[in-house]
Amino acid sequence: MDNTNIHSIMQTLGRAAREASRVIAKASAATKNQALLAMAEAIRREEQALLAANANDVALAQTKGLESAMVDRLTLTSKGVASMAAGLEQIAALPDPVGAVTDLSYRPSGIQVGRMRVPLGVIGIIYEARPNVTADAAGLCLKAGNAAILRGGSEAMQSNQAIATCVQEGLKVAGLPENVVQVVDTTDRAAVGELITMQEYVDVIIPRGGKGLIERIANEARVPVIKHLDGVCHVFIDVRADLEKAISIADNAKTQRYGTCNTMETLLVHAGIAQQFLPAVSRIFLEKAVELRGDAAACALVPEMKPASEEDWQAEYLAPILSVRIVADIDQAITHIATYGSQHTDTIVTEDYARARQFLREVDSSSVMVNASTRFADGFEYGLGAEIGISTDKLHARGPVGLEGLTSQKFIVLGDGHIRE
Repeated sequence: MDNTNIHSIMQTLGRAAREASRVIAKASAATKNQALLAMAEAIRREEQALLAANANDVALAQTKGLESAMVDRLTLTSKGVASMAAGLEQIAALPDPVGAVTDLSYRPSGIQVGRMRVPLGVIGIIYEARPNVTADAAGLCLKAGNAAILRGGSEAMQSNQAIATCVQEGLKVAGLPENVVQVVDTTDRAAVGELITMQEYVDVIIPRGGKGLIERIANEARVPVIKHLDGVCHVFIDVRADLEKAISIADNAKTQRYGTCNTMETLLVHAGIAQQFLPAVSRIFLEKAVELRGDAAACALVPEMKPASEEDWQAEYLAPILSVRIVADIDQAITHIATYGSQHTDTIVTEDYARARQFLREVDSSSVMVNASTRFADGFEYGLGAEIGISTDKLHARGPVGLEGLTSQKFIVLGDGHIRE
């Protein structure tokens, strides 16, 4: 397909989304919830059709030699289909943020000033591999009163289209325009280039995928982007840590799941507890076939550990590999995180209240934790329902992006014939 046709297709999608955004922005919570529940019902009913479409995508991906991690993210199971439906039902159960008024107060002039939460408008979602994003993104954008243009990866084309059919059914049941959620049906990469520059139709872009995709979008977009590039997450074991808690948290943060952005990639250990802690936790990691790469002090305590390079401290492995460094104190740990971290999620394990407070205050990440696994950095775990992604940006949204992150605020003023003197 030539670029002229791609431009025309994307412009048509954009215009339709802008028109639909005006309708969904004023839809009642009851109407939006009706659509969400109907989508969930359709997904449950069409499970076999969704799995069949996904099987075709997976077979094609394997034929093309896609890496196993990508195929794993692409694969849908019966449990995954049920989770998609449950996610939509959870979104329906959440309070509707649109129209909520806060901070209403009288000014000396007699007017009342407050803030009202409003939709962003049209949201473009660009994502790779994971078909469940089609349902999650559609549901969250819808509940927050936004129209959505979804552009999934070519490797999941059949899966995404099958899920989109269920989404469209839900919109129809609720009497909403089908253009509230549109899935781009071309695999041409030029469609992404068009989507991220359509300032007249698209209000924000949210990319979900590998670092290469997100870097390209961040560099080329003319529409605001909510993003994160890396999940280089740290767990710092303080000298005042409870050893049992520390081992459990470090193990979970790394091995509960390897390929997620909230998985620990670097373990920092206070020198005062390293001799007790590091050999014990390393045995667990080695039994689970986690490759350990450490500094000289860590390697001296664990002979199986390989020497770490400078690149290891800034690596997002997304694999059973862990870098380990022994630090002199909490200040050195915080400095390491500031130097090599990605402002995603970092944890301190300590029983010392003052050090916990210092870590919370001084570590500049979107999620900072005390005595908890980094794997909790998740919209569902935070009570947001399904998330659209995790933002390490500092402006508009930071951390897991749920319904509130898909809205903005406007000032409202209530008067009774007031005029400014």
